[in-house]
Order: sequence, then structure tokens, then C-alpha cells
Amino acid sequence: MSITDKDVQHVAKLARLNLTPEEEQMFTGQLNAILQYAEKLNELNTEGVEPTTHVLHLSNVMREDEVRESLPIEKVLLNAPDEEDDQIKVPAVLE
Repeated sequence: MSITDKDVQHVAKLARLNLTPEEEQMFTGQLNAILQYAEKLNELNTEGVEPTTHVLHLSNVMREDEVRESLPIEKVLLNAPDEEDDQIKVPAVLE
């Protein structure tokens, strides 16, 4: 499997990133290098190795439920693609 410039453009669009053609080429190369490295895992002999679901054997590790200060609405709305009445406006999901 390899990543194309078109794949990088698609992901950049989803993430609302404006990439230059040079950045697209750079990220395409970097992502392909990562995938090639990950392919090496297929060469490993894992016979007799138990599957690992978590690196640490911890369960239900949770922080205390406490009220914390949240972001000001102005900062939140700066990252929103659209807003209305101090709320993030998204496209309709249901008709």
C-alpha cells in the first residue's frame, strides 16, 4: 500500500489544512516511509506470542471527577468553520 499526492490532498482537505505542493510531496514521502517501516512488522515471527491489548496491565484507571475551568467560548469559536448564536454550526445530518 502506498500513499499518493491525492490521498494527502484529501486528508488535508478533511483537516482543513492548506498545503503547498511542496508540503504535499514532503508528506507523501514521509507517510510512505512510515508505511514501509510498518510493513517490516509482517516479517516478524509472532508464533507463540500472546496478543497484547494494552501495554500496561491496568484497568479502569480514571481521574477524579472534578469540575475544571473550560475554554472561553470565544476561543472555541475561533476554530469552528461556522457559528451561530455562540454555538458551532454544522451541516444538517438528518432530513
